[in-house]
Amino acid sequence: MLTSSFARFLLVGLFNTLVGLSASFAFFNLLHLNYWISTFAGNTLGAIVSYTLNRTFTFRSNVSVGSSWWKFAVVILSCYGLSYGLSWALAEAARSVMPSMQADWLHNAAILVGNGLYTIGNYLGHKYFTFRTHGTENPRAS
Repeated sequence: MLTSSFARFLLVGLFNTLVGLSASFAFFNLLHLNYWISTFAGNTLGAIVSYTLNRTFTFRSNVSVGSSWWKFAVVILSCYGLSYGLSWALAEAARSVMPSMQADWLHNAAILVGNGLYTIGNYLGHKYFTFRTHGTENPRAS
């Protein structure tokens, strides 16, 4: 039924997003941790789920853990910095244009926007870098 790697990625993404995004919001809103600690901790939890499920289910990769975990970490950290950094900057820009807007609302919106950018970047990075097999795409993962 799920023949495309992108469809499988989205299914896995729904699950790891439930884990990571729920954790990010809980850290930010319930524990009152700052934006960066909340999103990093939440995304770390989601990344653990993501690595396991994407390696085995999404990309059906036979690439060794030893050669893929560090690539996974590079993609995750790069996407995290770019996605959440950009969404933070957009929230701060919006705050300067709309000073009456509550900062927490803007930062919650930034978490959502960052998560969308993070998802797209992760799919591309993992498909073409982390779980790619010796210069060719894994035919089992198409």
